[in-house]
Amino acid sequence: MQGNRGFLMKGTSFQIKVWKYLATIPKGKTITYKQLAKAIKMPKAARAVANACAKNPYAPKIPCHRVIRSDGGLGGYSGPGGIKQKIRLLRSEKVKI
Repeated sequence: MQGNRGFLMKGTSFQIKVWKYLATIPKGKTITYKQLAKAIKMPKAARAVANACAKNPYAPKIPCHRVIRSDGGLGGYSGPGGIKQKIRLLRSEKVKI
């Protein structure tokens, strides 16, 4: 399926829906997994959203690092460098963590 960034995305239709939404989150902003679930009209799918983020093979191009837990925790990061890289990416975008 064609992604917002002009390249072919490979994943389930749900994953691609999540990844496309990730691409719309502005630099320097964060949202929660729950907010993302609501935004894609699947308000009870926060855990599934987190799993789709964890399987994002396009990080950081598709910025799953901008999604955090509802309690303010960072959650995970499956991109290269793991959670330390998520922290670096958020700090580079001036996100207070």
